[in-house]
Amino acid sequence: MSEIDYEKLAEIELQKDEAEDMQSEQEETFVPPPLEDPELNINHPYYDVARHGIIQLAGDDNSGRKVITFSCCRMPPSHQLNHTRLLEYLKYTLDQYVENDYTVVYFHYGLKSLNKPSLKWLQTAYKEFDRKYKKNLKALYVVHPTNFIKILWNIFKPLISHKFGKKITYLNYLSDLREHLKYDQLNIPQEVIRHDENLQRKQKGKLPPVVKVPPPRPPLPTQQFGVSLQYIKDKNKGELIPPVMKETVSYLKRKGLQVEGLFRRSASIQTIKDVQKLYNQGKSVNFDDYHDIHIPAVILKTFLRELPQPLLTFDCYDHILGITSVESSLRVTRCKQIIQGLPEHNYIVLKYLICFLHMVSQESIYNRMTASSLACVFGLNLIWPSKGTASLSALVPLNLFTELLIDFYTNIFNSRTVPGEILP
Repeated sequence: MSEIDYEKLAEIELQKDEAEDMQSEQEETFVPPPLEDPELNINHPYYDVARHGIIQLAGDDNSGRKVITFSCCRMPPSHQLNHTRLLEYLKYTLDQYVENDYTVVYFHYGLKSLNKPSLKWLQTAYKEFDRKYKKNLKALYVVHPTNFIKILWNIFKPLISHKFGKKITYLNYLSDLREHLKYDQLNIPQEVIRHDENLQRKQKGKLPPVVKVPPPRPPLPTQQFGVSLQYIKDKNKGELIPPVMKETVSYLKRKGLQVEGLFRRSASIQTIKDVQKLYNQGKSVNFDDYHDIHIPAVILKTFLRELPQPLLTFDCYDHILGITSVESSLRVTRCKQIIQGLPEHNYIVLKYLICFLHMVSQESIYNRMTASSLACVFGLNLIWPSKGTASLSALVPLNLFTELLIDFYTNIFNSRTVPGEILP
């Protein structure tokens, strides 16, 4: 079958999908409302595309890799969206993550004849994403695939390598995502959720029963993940630096400072869970047993990410977002002001961590982890909003603030010394 025949067949299947959706959901018009993002500035270089919310940052997967979502239902009719700009914006977004392992979730529902890009555009897009983008993409989840997707696969099969093809997973229901991702962090469009409910209803004749979640167990006295800094301090004879942080930093300082790509790589999910369990049970961990320097690096990031409140605290979030509006020459001073307002314990732990990350950045000639690279990894592990996840537009100020902390560590932290503080 020729490419033209496949394209016609794809269009027929897409129209069938639309007819089914209209019948089951009685959609009225196809005009997705722009996604309101209070952090999106009209001066954003891709404001015309970004305002639709097609591409979103959605927290982390179960391996701590950043998750990017692409929602077809947010795409307006083609005459209202420059698809060349969409491709540029997608690359602009991924450029912030391609140096690290990352995951993409593609919500197929909502792709229609009115808003679908041309086949030529799709081919151009695939070719534009060279090895730089494909190498560290560890998983691509296609949610609610249809026959249209199968036909596209036949068209692109000659272009797609076997290795890349193995990264693609098809998921029929949203619930399937829970196995792979932190589902609650995903900003799933309501249209997709309603569509998923309709599919479930068709499959079972009724909506799935509500599963009662058992109440959370109280934390163990030795717990270190998912509990507050104060809890860890109280259970560890007043130690200010959590044991898991002290041990991972100490190990990485001894053996990892010159490892290329330190903190960029993920590790085995099961191994990370096993190490977390050992720490939570108060058992000793010998990282030499695992023969993988990236395991203590991932454990450190996981510890920060699972704190009930970010190390930089929710109160600082809006102040940090404002860093880009501060004149360049005054930004370090502003960072210092924000840091001075932290609770004493948070300040001590932050200073310990940033001191270590500054050491890592000093070895960037070997490890390729500059302050900027480290900021991309640690920014969202140090600060996040109290509700939902940080939007893509918030990444610039959050990462900039983190980069300044690492780059100007001595200047920012030298004016406040707290009794009992220690450094790596």
